[in-house]
Order: sequence, then structure tokens, then C-alpha cells
Amino acid sequence: MYQGKKVIVVMPAYNAAKTLEKTYAEIPFPLVDEVILCDDASRDQTKDLARKIGIHHVIVHEKNKGYGGNQKSLYNRALELGGDIVIMLHPDYQYTPKLIPAMVNIIGDELYPVVLGSRILGKGALRGGMPLYKYIANRFLTMTQNLLVNYKLSEYHTGYRAFSKSVLEGIDYNQNSDDFVFDNEMLSQIIYAGFDIAEVTCPTKYFEEASSINFVRSSQYGLGVLRVSFVHWLQRMKLNNSAMYNRPK
Repeated sequence: MYQGKKVIVVMPAYNAAKTLEKTYAEIPFPLVDEVILCDDASRDQTKDLARKIGIHHVIVHEKNKGYGGNQKSLYNRALELGGDIVIMLHPDYQYTPKLIPAMVNIIGDELYPVVLGSRILGKGALRGGMPLYKYIANRFLTMTQNLLVNYKLSEYHTGYRAFSKSVLEGIDYNQNSDDFVFDNEMLSQIIYAGFDIAEVTCPTKYFEEASSINFVRSSQYGLGVLRVSFVHWLQRMKLNNSAMYNRPK
């Protein structure tokens, strides 16, 4: 608990057995009330390991639903469990759990309802191993998105995110894609709904066991990001009426 608010960490997992235990061990449990892991039809022992190390809430997808589908299951369960502050932490150890207290403080003290862990703030992205083509694409896409959605973030592509309950209840994330572009659709909804976003500097860690999509999938993701940003611009200009921006019923 923080300031009487229930803190839940959600972990979207796919073949994460090599890094899950190391990630879980660094979660600050005096602050975190619950951990939920969703195993998206992994081919390794992710779900068994999750239970073995003490994760009580393990969701198992018998068929792979994709990165976005995984998050939908996690956020829905977190709301069912009464989460007031929900942090998405990848179990591949690419993002450090040691930033959780800072993210919880920002939301718990009602400074901002959303916090992103940015790999781009500062100069650590390339030093931390981010491939050059991904860094360049990140900068180009972020610049384009800031212009189209009329906001200013250092990056829209981090997988380290924290949300207040009001944000998760205030957007219809279940309308979004089940693929990787889910993250960008969610940020588009958050910005359109008027929620403010904070960013904290997050160390960048790329290594063999960390999850990463290949060049082809990255290109597909980039095109999806541009589509989302253009749809947001049309919505903002009142030239479109996308169901993605409707409030949940």
C-alpha cells in the first residue's frame, strides 16, 4: 500500500523463464501488494516458475493472444483485484524494478496519473545496447507523434508504464489491437482523454535473453504507430469518430 492505495505489478510474459526470477527478486515488496503474471502460451516453463517463486495470480493463455492481448488480461484482472496503482513490468529484466517506488510516489501523491520509464531521457540508450536503427526509428517516430497528437514525450515506445485506477477505468483499452501497437493506441487514448503523463529516466539494458522484435516486425510496428498518430490527429481535428476514443461503458 501507498497512501492507502493498493499497488499491483503486472507482468506480460512470453518465454520469460530465464529472466523472470531475477526480475521478480528486485520488486520492492514492502510497497507492492500483488503481482499478476500473464503467460501468453509460452513454450518454456514460465508459468510453472512463476508459481514456484510465489506469484499467486498467474493467468495462462492456452493460445497466444499477442502482446496487447496479454496486457488486456492483466489490466482487467488488476482492476478486479482493486488495484489503485498498476505498474507494467516486463519479466525479461530489460527494465529495472528499482524504479517502482518513484513511479508509485508520483501517482500515489497525485502528481501525475501516468508515469513512463523513458530510455531516451539522458544519453544512456545507445550505451545500454539499443540498436542504432531502433534508436533512429524511435526518435523519428516520437517526433512525428508529438506533432500529430499535440503532446511532448521523450519516447512513446517504452514498455515500462504505471497507471492510476482512474486512467485504466477512463479509457477503453479493450478496443485496442492485440499486437505490439497496443502500447501506442493506449497512449493515444490517454492523451486524447486529457490525462497528464510524467516520465522518469530508465536505464537501457539490451542483452541476449531480453525480448526484442526483429527488423520486419519493427517495421510493421512503426507503420502501425504512424497510423495511430494520424487517426489521433483526425480525431483531434474532428475529422474522424473512432470508437477507440469512446469512454468505457
